[in-house]
Amino acid sequence: MAFVDYYQILGLDKNADDKAIKNAYRKLARKYHPDLNPNDKEAQKKFQELNEANEVLSDPEKRKKYDKYGKDWQHSEEFERARQSRRQAGAQEGQWYSGNDGGGFSDFFESMFGSASGFGGGGRPARFRGQDYQAEIHLGLRDAYETHKQTLTVNGKNIRITVPAGVENGQTIKIAGHGGPGSNGGPNGDLYITFSVAADEKLRRSGNDLHLKADLDLYTAVLGGELVVETLSGKVKLPVKPETQNGSIVRLKGKGFPVYKQEGQFGDLYVTFDVKVPTNLTERQKELFTELSKS
Repeated sequence: MAFVDYYQILGLDKNADDKAIKNAYRKLARKYHPDLNPNDKEAQKKFQELNEANEVLSDPEKRKKYDKYGKDWQHSEEFERARQSRRQAGAQEGQWYSGNDGGGFSDFFESMFGSASGFGGGGRPARFRGQDYQAEIHLGLRDAYETHKQTLTVNGKNIRITVPAGVENGQTIKIAGHGGPGSNGGPNGDLYITFSVAADEKLRRSGNDLHLKADLDLYTAVLGGELVVETLSGKVKLPVKPETQNGSIVRLKGKGFPVYKQEGQFGDLYVTFDVKVPTNLTERQKELFTELSKS
């Protein structure tokens, strides 16, 4: 696996502090965000690289390992164990081992695990699990309402997944085996996808329930009648009781958001009435309101 310079991806040097890493990531992520670069494969690839670099460099422990071991940072613990075993074996055979293998960490890994002989002569090469990948999918509230297919590009490969209805903002799912390839026959890593669900202009989500503010004219509020409201499943005629007060709430059972991976189950929709006072009244209308106020 070729070395990936995370510092170079973010345009930073190795002395960059946490704030500089955070600011650089935000700036570049906005520039290469898929929503701003539709159908641009290069931008999508760059966005994935930025996410990977930020994930490692923004985590103190991961960054420490990366700075020390480079592309082999995910195998740092195996490396230390292998080096310790080799040092002990050298001591038992009367050989002095300095801990310097005359090459990079990758050379040492190869000498220890990459050949058929392996460590100690004739041993089986150690198998390493592949790197886990991180990806993000951006959805509108209405997109998250229905189960649908999406294609995303991860590390240059297109992966088509099914997005279940009811996913929440910030929710992460795992796609097993779609991460980086393993070494020496080890298993592939996994792909972790985080969903970013944008807020809707009219509907507010709270768990599996939805909240909607509906304008109601004064005459219907006073006399009663009917109001058509737009839900995610279509238009619904809502009866309005006479003398409905401003701020009154009506619940529409089963008209909320689908429950994640529970087929046929939905939350509720809560409609709050916002009674509107009429404006630009004619003289006759004002007279009628005056008469009404005196009755």
